[in-house]
Amino acid sequence: MIMGHEMAHALREHGRERIGKSQATGMGLSALSQMLGLGNVGDVAAQLGTKLLTLKFSREDETEADLVGLELAARSAYDPKAGATLWRKMTAASGGKNANFLSTHPSGPERIQQLEANAPKVQGLYDKARKGA
Repeated sequence: MIMGHEMAHALREHGRERIGKSQATGMGLSALSQMLGLGNVGDVAAQLGTKLLTLKFSREDETEADLVGLELAARSAYDPKAGATLWRKMTAASGGKNANFLSTHPSGPERIQQLEANAPKVQGLYDKARKGA
């Protein structure tokens, strides 16, 4: 599951996309700050806003990588239900701690819900892969 997730980041070019989004957001917020004449305070606020929006973009990339990784895993004959099991174990190992607002990743329960909802959608790919077709 983890390998499929990481492969999905590469296939979807999340790193390159994140850099572009961050630069565009930063420039936009900085320009707005200058137009409003906020000076250094506005620059600091623009930088903070860019960081917070980047976290949101990152969580979206992680969710997409989870779902694409789930499909890749199913096509490789890995049980799609194992994704939710993995995240239950990860959540338990971390003591259930996750400050989702400031996190670059979705919360464990949120991830588990997404994986459980999408596992049936790729079950046919898993069944086909298991049969060697």
